[in-house]
Amino acid sequence: MKRTLSISLILALMVTALLTGCSSGSSKTITFWTPLTGDDGAYMDQLVKDYNATNPEYKVKHIVTSDMYTKISTVMNTGKGVPDLAIIHADRVPGFVKQGLLEPMTNILASQPEIKQENYLPQAWSTGTIDGTQYTVPLDIHSNVMYYNKDLLKKYNAESFLDDNVVTIDEMLSLKGKLDEGDYVVNDALIGWVMLAELQNEGGDVEKDGKPTVDTPEMKKAYEEVKKIADAGLMTPFGEDGYLMFQGGHVLFSTDGTWSSTAHAKVQGLNFGVTNVYSTTADKFTNRASSHLFAMLKNDKRTDEKEQGIGKFLEFIRENSIEWAKAGQIVASNKVNQSPEFKNYMQSFFTSNEQEIQSLHIYTYEYYPYVAEAVDKYSADIIRGNVDLDETLKTMQKYVEDKIAEAGKGTK
Repeated sequence: MKRTLSISLILALMVTALLTGCSSGSSKTITFWTPLTGDDGAYMDQLVKDYNATNPEYKVKHIVTSDMYTKISTVMNTGKGVPDLAIIHADRVPGFVKQGLLEPMTNILASQPEIKQENYLPQAWSTGTIDGTQYTVPLDIHSNVMYYNKDLLKKYNAESFLDDNVVTIDEMLSLKGKLDEGDYVVNDALIGWVMLAELQNEGGDVEKDGKPTVDTPEMKKAYEEVKKIADAGLMTPFGEDGYLMFQGGHVLFSTDGTWSSTAHAKVQGLNFGVTNVYSTTADKFTNRASSHLFAMLKNDKRTDEKEQGIGKFLEFIRENSIEWAKAGQIVASNKVNQSPEFKNYMQSFFTSNEQEIQSLHIYTYEYYPYVAEAVDKYSADIIRGNVDLDETLKTMQKYVEDKIAEAGKGTK
């Protein structure tokens, strides 16, 4: 019995030692959390594998989880199991900084001089800058874009719509009565993103002086303009999967994401290209975007030596993230997005000139996620005329204000 207990005790001590060695503070492993499921996760796995193949002192362990933000909340509350590095979305940065969840990238920037603003797409970098402090390093910009069916454009003599790379709503309306039954001009894919882009085109925004601005003349005008397309019978039917209808060859334009290019490319016979999301005028166009950002959550157990290791990994990504382009993303590193190899990817259209780069709009309002929730929730019904526009804008405004008030109570 004593011998059995001794063996059990030894095994327990061995397990404890192993777990202690795997903690974020003392191990030679950088724990790296991302919400990158599916193909995105596989491409990131490959990047991590490529980095680890360089035999760094601190190797990276990529952990993918679909409920990452929930898990972040849990580990930050307990202080246990906090990852060394994570990828977060741009709209999370202001709130995370306000809550004191992020460690500044100050040591990383000091140890890696090429990780600096001028080496990345400007809005991808600046979205991580709060009050002059850099809290993130960008991986990409992923944006709402508009794919077009080349064969349908030719069929309906609409190829000239692309002459200036901006398809206007009036150009779309010019096709009324000219399409075969079952064909449509545009679908409603990512319609909330489309609306937030059109809001910019109309000179509006989602906040003023820190207060949400949903029920505004600019937002109303944005909905009225997009609603014209549906009223003309040119938008895919309410409740139908317009994304699949585009892939099936019955829709001229699909307003989905940069990442969708990989899925569209797998559809046999789909002859397609990419351009900017439609606008009221060719003089002003916006592609609503976001960004995946590397961030370090507050973690007292992460050593200075491990931060040095993180810096080396991020510098490797800056130089070698062409693999990420395979996921259909606009790589944030200028060394990559300006390379000849990147031009082989469809999304390189959006870094082809300064005007295209500037069209990629990332919202950085602290409460933007609540605005996006409201826009996503009500847009389809507004555009199809299922609800009154003025009343619904008031409902959306209150929805956002209530969410902000609720969040405020939770932080007291």
